Amino acid sequence: MSVALPRCLLFDMDGTLLDSLPGIAYSVQAAFDAAGLPERPFDLRQLIGPPIRTILSRAAETDDPALLDTLEQHFRASYDSEGWRQSICFPDAFEVLQAMKKSGHRLFIVTNKPRHSSTMAIEAEGIAPFFEGIYTRDSIEPPYASKAEMLHALLIDQHLSPQECAMVGDTMEDASAAAIHKMKFIFMEHGYGEISSVHPVMLRLGKFSEFLPYLAMENVQ
Repeated sequence: MSVALPRCLLFDMDGTLLDSLPGIAYSVQAAFDAAGLPERPFDLRQLIGPPIRTILSRAAETDDPALLDTLEQHFRASYDSEGWRQSICFPDAFEVLQAMKKSGHRLFIVTNKPRHSSTMAIEAEGIAPFFEGIYTRDSIEPPYASKAEMLHALLIDQHLSPQECAMVGDTMEDASAAAIHKMKFIFMEHGYGEISSVHPVMLRLGKFSEFLPYLAMENVQ
């Protein structure tokens, strides 16, 4: 165990910090019901990661802008009122984030989730104080086009170099964004995605408690 964690850790939310599948599934179904769409068999776990409009497009098997506008409107109404409440931190996330902060790590969130629902979720779970900042697609107008653009903005805003950072995520988009910036990537296997061998992975962790030995090693040094 000779790998040292970088000073700055940039966390994805859905599938990384939060088990958000129940809440997203609840609000996707609410959107389908409100739009009068029949139930379709799909594995939502395989769809989570991109912005919600992309998820809805794939779930409904449609590119119709008007229908997607309707679905997104109903999804957000449901998610902002009830769906987000069903998202909870993965086990041991609170304790590990607390230990990271105590060890001197700088923590940030980089997510496709809208800013207001992201903020509500981390405040409800009590982890908001651990993070110095949160970068979402709608943090600016017009929105960031990708997670890679969000990482670029974070590096500039916080005066950080990619070498002192690691992206912590669960999808190919997270891995690709890290690779674009030549940043280390930590893959959380408890999430919703899979990572191909194309992108280098610094660590593969099955749960948050697997961070603890690396933090303990820091404290010994």
